[in-house]
Amino acid sequence: MLAICAVFALGALAQVQAQEKASVAGVYQWTVPGRNGAPDRTNTLVLKLEGEKLTGTVSALRKNEPNETKIEDAKLVDGTVSFALTHEFSGNKMVTKYSGKVTAEGIKGKSEFGPDGHIQSRDWEAKRQPAQKK
Repeated sequence: MLAICAVFALGALAQVQAQEKASVAGVYQWTVPGRNGAPDRTNTLVLKLEGEKLTGTVSALRKNEPNETKIEDAKLVDGTVSFALTHEFSGNKMVTKYSGKVTAEGIKGKSEFGPDGHIQSRDWEAKRQPAQKK
């Protein structure tokens, strides 16, 4: 009897994990304040799950030009997604790390950026966008 219960428990756990992974895929948006009086900027995160691998991109308008960046080090663990973005400005690389809890409404967590020893942290919340009909 104990063995049967263990099999059912493992099956239920596998189903929950599969639902969690499937639920992270989608399109999310959040807005960041513009610098030096510039208008706010809307970022769009597209997350994809390819087998066990989480991938995606973040796109935004920068200087009125579309800019798309692949996310790096993407992970989904216990309902928390994390990834990094690397941007280059004037020959300097800057990495921003994002992490947050995934819900049906979106992702809510923290972003960290800045040079070693001077890391700044901000709250981050991306709203899930409705699926596009084909």
